[in-house]
Amino acid sequence: MLITRVITAVCLLLLILPILFLAPPVALAALIALIVLLAGWEFGRLIGLRRGMPYAYAVVCLLVLLVWDAAPDPRAVEVLLLAAVVAWGVALILLARGVRTATPGFTGLGAILGIIMLPAFGHAVMVLRGQGIAVLLSVAVLVWVADIGAYFVGKAIGRRKLAPTISPGKSWEGAIGGWVFVMALGLGLAITHAFAPTWFSALADRHGLGVVAVLTTVLVAASVIGDLFESLLKRQVGMKDSSGLLPGHGGVLDRIDALIPVFPLAALLLAWL
Repeated sequence: MLITRVITAVCLLLLILPILFLAPPVALAALIALIVLLAGWEFGRLIGLRRGMPYAYAVVCLLVLLVWDAAPDPRAVEVLLLAAVVAWGVALILLARGVRTATPGFTGLGAILGIIMLPAFGHAVMVLRGQGIAVLLSVAVLVWVADIGAYFVGKAIGRRKLAPTISPGKSWEGAIGGWVFVMALGLGLAITHAFAPTWFSALADRHGLGVVAVLTTVLVAASVIGDLFESLLKRQVGMKDSSGLLPGHGGVLDRIDALIPVFPLAALLLAWL
């Protein structure tokens, strides 16, 4: 399994890195469209759609992404990103309810949430990339460092479960440890201006380190919510992975679950502030 994971990761990097650094924006847009399409298919399965409906749902998610891209009002994307933040607020309420049997009502609500969340994630990637490659990557690294830090700290000293019925492996100690790692990274980038402009340095230049610390904490919390929400969906339908599209890694949603709420929020905060 380890060899399979490594091979898949190398293949993904060989695909994604040249598109991020070398290819024209249209190539990144095409990659994002593919990710939204595949994630939409997986999301449809996780909310309880059956037979061919997940495929149709994936197409709808892609169409929303494309229609919003063609909207004449330049504020349309900002509205979509704001709607995604509201949708994640609803997801937080569902997390508070815990794992339950998937019902038609839940499937309908989940379908609405996904149609907002996934296209908003796609547009947020383009918005952040438009501010610079380091801005986009610094937000992604925030999520990855929070996840890695939470894993190792949780393994070492984790005692109090964060959400025992949803994701038994996660602990409060791990979540706090991940936050500490991210704070060290974010404030370090903001102070030193390494790789500037990053998301952290851009906010620090305008509003100071205090604002960076507060908003970084908000993004770390959003990443945890994204991770837990996918775990909730998988538990309700009895699935271990969102799919088998990425050998050794599960599905597309398994790789981007924590990024989906963070990117729209990061893009909005950068625009508003």
